[in-house]
Amino acid sequence: MKTISRSLLALLLLGAVCSNSYAGLFISINIAPPALPVYEQPPCPAPGYIWTPGYWAYDADGGYYWVPGTWVVAPRPNYLWTPGYWGWSENVYVWHPGYWGEHVGFYGGVNYGYGYGGAGYEGGRWDHGVFNYNTAVNNVNVTNIHNTYNTTVINNVNVTRVSYNGGSGGTEARATAQEQAAEHEQHVAATPMQASHEQAARSNPQQRASVNGGRPQIAATPRPGAFTGAGVVHARAEGEPRAEAEHPGERPAPAAAAAHPGERPAPAAAAAHEDGAAHQPHEGNEVRTPEQAAQVQRGEPGARPQQVPHAQVPQAPHPQPPHAQAPRPPQPHPQQPRPPQHPQAPHPQQPHPQPPHPEQHER
Repeated sequence: MKTISRSLLALLLLGAVCSNSYAGLFISINIAPPALPVYEQPPCPAPGYIWTPGYWAYDADGGYYWVPGTWVVAPRPNYLWTPGYWGWSENVYVWHPGYWGEHVGFYGGVNYGYGYGGAGYEGGRWDHGVFNYNTAVNNVNVTNIHNTYNTTVINNVNVTRVSYNGGSGGTEARATAQEQAAEHEQHVAATPMQASHEQAARSNPQQRASVNGGRPQIAATPRPGAFTGAGVVHARAEGEPRAEAEHPGERPAPAAAAAHPGERPAPAAAAAHEDGAAHQPHEGNEVRTPEQAAQVQRGEPGARPQQVPHAQVPQAPHPQPPHAQAPRPPQPHPQQPRPPQHPQAPHPQQPHPQPPHPEQHER
């Protein structure tokens, strides 16, 4: 059975706020809010913005709906944001709205992330009217925003997605003396931009837990009310890898080089006769018999010198210019057909005129 203070709900819908003192607008319900969704923090848009985490708000007609986390300009210098939280009290869950002040108060031990680990704020600090960002927990582009530092945040509590304090399954944190003192300091309620941001979420059916099952389509925005465009972040399933605009290192491969860089056509081979010239008999290798010499002197036909087997003379290697191409397999050179070497038949010897023998002239 739902228990709602209608008058207080009406005040909430009217957006009643108090700029000089903290005015608590409490809503009570006996149904626990859903777990906090998993989402990435969008980049900080500009210096002076402070991160305000998302939370589950409640509407009597549609139930719980998600108000996206967003970057907000602090209403005053040196002011920090204390997030709102749901707390179990007298058998109902009561909403404790967030506020601005010089110190961060108690927000139920709920781990909202990005500097809000359940107690205090580790996402940044004021220094002489300038807000400095802790890049260890904030998504800040240090190229555009220079007032940064890096301090590792050690969380000594169990990291859960529980969105409420007390009751069954809620956090068990209790306000410290310092947090109680911060709660009684001068406060400033949510800015008009924050109130408009919440109303925009309330009017979007996709933000309702009954529709999105605890994974809102708009989990975080770069500025209040910026529910479309660049920087809008969707919730993802727990354990799901972070969405990347581009895989690292994944670039188009450069055009492949030629299969054989620098390969050029091989120079023309030497003429075939150069290769076969070494196998041709040379005139200096001819041998004549005395009879053949006499025939040559007389100009008689058939006085062809006798060929002797040609001794192969080692040829000096021809210097080849260095080639830039890769070595190519040796190509068989076309050899000129060599004349078959037949044993030469003895040349018919011409009968040499013999001087008349004396006995032939005797009668």
